[in-house]
Amino acid sequence: MLVIRLTRVGKKKQPSFRLVVQDKTKDPWGKAKDIIGHYNPRTSPKTIKFDAERVKYWMGLGAKPSPTVHNLLVDAKIITGEKVKAAMGSSKAGTKDAAGAKGAEAEKPKEAAA
Repeated sequence: MLVIRLTRVGKKKQPSFRLVVQDKTKDPWGKAKDIIGHYNPRTSPKTIKFDAERVKYWMGLGAKPSPTVHNLLVDAKIITGEKVKAAMGSSKAGTKDAAGAKGAEAEKPKEAAA
């Protein structure tokens, strides 16, 4: 299955990204079938340069964009539709707080019954 995703290029602490078409099982830093754009979030305003014809061509062949790429394509008006929620990495502190909140909810009914 083909996927359209971002691959990071650039120096340490200075990220810029290429929009590439790859097989989903390939390493994101591996060889790409096609480079169809660039994205630099560090410039003001953010530099987004995609080849709309190539994006539509690859999507016509069945390539699926990653959630982040989908949102960038919607912003660039290359595709239409709603933005999707892109997954964020979970932090250990965030999961600990969520578990603590569940535990607190479980204790409340016991106290009310007493």
